Amino acid sequence: MIRHFERRNPLENMARFYRLELRPTLFGEWSVVRLWGRIGTGGREQLETHATWESALAAADRLERAKRGRGYMALKQLE
Repeated sequence: MIRHFERRNPLENMARFYRLELRPTLFGEWSVVRLWGRIGTGGREQLETHATWESALAAADRLERAKRGRGYMALKQLE
């Protein structure tokens, strides 16, 4: 699952992206991968591992709610 968000404000010269991905690990766990930064750059990446798909999905949903609360708009979601 991949979710991509952007936040743009030309008056503040702001153009940011945020991406959430759920990936399986080699050991049967699930990782929530967060990528963020200024649009046009490689950005930064952080990995968070969870024991089950459900807990990883709950963490991704929590992060999505936080980003939407800060003004990020969803662009696409891939399953």
